[in-house]
Amino acid sequence: MKTLKAPLLVVEDTPDTLQMVDLALTFKGYRVVTARNGQEALDAIKKEHPALIITDILMSRMDGFSLVHRLRINPKTRGIPVVFLSATYVAPEDKQFAAAIGVTRFIEKPIVLEELLRTVSDLLSRGTLADSKPLDTRKFYDGYRMRLETKLKQKVTQISRTESMLDTLTEEEKQSFRASLQATIEERDEIQLLLDQIRKVLDEEKNPR
Repeated sequence: MKTLKAPLLVVEDTPDTLQMVDLALTFKGYRVVTARNGQEALDAIKKEHPALIITDILMSRMDGFSLVHRLRINPKTRGIPVVFLSATYVAPEDKQFAAAIGVTRFIEKPIVLEELLRTVSDLLSRGTLADSKPLDTRKFYDGYRMRLETKLKQKVTQISRTESMLDTLTEEEKQSFRASLQATIEERDEIQLLLDQIRKVLDEEKNPR
């Protein structure tokens, strides 16, 4: 493998997943820099220009969609290939929006390391992306809002179904379901927070002071 001067940046807020991807890439000889959300990723990019970014979508303090939009509107980072990892945003519409904002590849969780390593090797062999115009900011926010609204409805439905099932389970089964329910509630709250922020941005555009 050709030695890279630039590192690979892995952005993931789940510690186990972050460690797994970090170790797999490091074992293959890559130099890896990590971040836990989009804001940390931007800070890392200022220090070291990565050759490739591998990022989750649903994260606090700037998710993957916002991170990629920031990268693509900046001429200095526009050409960095980005691989999305997600267990939440996996519908065809999610993947279409990801491609529209400039995501290079999309891998669904649970991650198959062999697939990830093949993808990394392929993208690095191609080098930086050809310069192209980023998605119009208004189109980005409209599409982003739609993805968040759809995902929020799905999470609310999932929570309602899980809560209704709890009474039918044994105490042992309830422990597992409660852990899953709590994780889904946290995801719902994060999506709602992001959606509120996007709506505020769009409202300010419609009604400038």
